[in-house]
Amino acid sequence: MKTVEELENLMTEPSDALVEDMRKIDGNILILGIGGKMGPTLAIMAKRAIDKAGVDKKVIGVSRFSNGTLKEDLEKAGIETISTDLLNDEQLKLLPKEKNIIYMAGNKFGTTGNEYFTWAMNTYLPGRVAEHFKGANIVAFSTGNVYPLVPLSQGGCDELHEVAPVGEYGQSSLGRERVFTYFSHKDNTPLTVFRLNYAIDMRYGVLLEIARSVYNGIPLDLSMGHVNVIWQGDANEYAIRSLLRASSPPTILNVTGPETLSVRWLANEFGTLLGKTPVFEGVEQENALLNNASKAHKEFGYPRVSIREMIEWTATWVANDGETINKPTHFQERKGQF
Repeated sequence: MKTVEELENLMTEPSDALVEDMRKIDGNILILGIGGKMGPTLAIMAKRAIDKAGVDKKVIGVSRFSNGTLKEDLEKAGIETISTDLLNDEQLKLLPKEKNIIYMAGNKFGTTGNEYFTWAMNTYLPGRVAEHFKGANIVAFSTGNVYPLVPLSQGGCDELHEVAPVGEYGQSSLGRERVFTYFSHKDNTPLTVFRLNYAIDMRYGVLLEIARSVYNGIPLDLSMGHVNVIWQGDANEYAIRSLLRASSPPTILNVTGPETLSVRWLANEFGTLLGKTPVFEGVEQENALLNNASKAHKEFGYPRVSIREMIEWTATWVANDGETINKPTHFQERKGQF
């Protein structure tokens, strides 16, 4: 896999289980915040599943669409688009009240120094959205950053673990969950809270950052010594299928891969594949940001793409100078300052 076209074709291929679930989803799917890293491939996967299922429903993407050719690219793929500033109440009120909402809008990077905007996007806006789409099935993207750093011996936080976000991004993300949950109870709106951490494809993510550090001889900080990752295609599939798991009170799902991965081990694997010797700095701490996603794996099955495949694909991508998205994860951040 060496081209963006090959990558996106693989990442948007729907499974048989998704196609079957698409037959059960009643109504159109409206994606709010489709312009982020995951939105376009999620929308295209949903459209391909609809076509394979032979059902009559639309995928509609909402974003400001202020830059680039994304709007045109999505429309070519059969996805309807609506240009909207979600923070503009008058524009929000004009959105069609579809039965299925995937809420992907939010702000993370650039929070430090711009905290007020992050809180507006992550905590104020969800209330406006929940009011407008009262009674719809909502999948609200959240993050593993609502949990604290936990000892490695604990095996990661499951959905019953106490939330204790570090920093304003995590705090505002918990605010998003709380506001959506309030309206779920108030209006009996079915909701899935989708706590995702570290979805990757070849163009961005934890594995890309580690591989590039190894390839370019850049010292790799080991202070956040362990991570979870999941292939973006698998995370997208889980999100679409989560529309059928929405409930009131809400369903909460951690979404990541099954392994607790050593950053040192990952770097050494990339070193072997790329013919490089990793350079490390710092030492592994006794705790890390780790999630236990066994509940989601029970619901949807294990991810289709294994960690070994992700490592090998990423190494090939880096060795061939593949296209990247300049959006670092800051996965080493231990103080929640994004």
